[in-house]
Amino acid sequence: MKKLVQNGILISIALVLSLAEKWFPLGLVVPLPGIKLGLANVVTMFALFYSGWKSAFIIAAIRSILASLFYGGIISLALSLAGGLLALLIMVIMKKRYGKWFSLIGVSIGGAVAHNVGQVAMAALIMKSPAVFYYLAVLLVTGVITGVLTGTVALYLFEKLRRIGFFKDSLA
Repeated sequence: MKKLVQNGILISIALVLSLAEKWFPLGLVVPLPGIKLGLANVVTMFALFYSGWKSAFIIAAIRSILASLFYGGIISLALSLAGGLLALLIMVIMKKRYGKWFSLIGVSIGGAVAHNVGQVAMAALIMKSPAVFYYLAVLLVTGVITGVLTGTVALYLFEKLRRIGFFKDSLA
């Protein structure tokens, strides 16, 4: 029951962060379509590192579904699930080498880049054209930048929570 409540709270936080991103006029700073900060990824990373991959999967999937229902559509759902689930898979793999090969920021970059790859691949399937892959180079560069930003937010958040005694142990 505790895990169910925790996942519900994390899904809610991720949804609020997704909505907040819609209000942030990132297009004014970076006038490129499809660019987002990916703040909800901080919640997915939190779940992955502190609750395990199953909770992270549930949170990523349900957040994608609900966000698409609230302010997206079926195409939004397909793109979100493709990007989010590929990102989670890559972060799960990278987490296995956390501390040895990858930092928290590195895991975040891997997730952001994988998210872009997943979305572009799904867009190519939907459009029945590989032409969208030309835009992937732009998305990969922005994915590295946003991965650093969200990874830094996650690092700061995890450290603050650790300092106040929220966690009994360090990053798993």
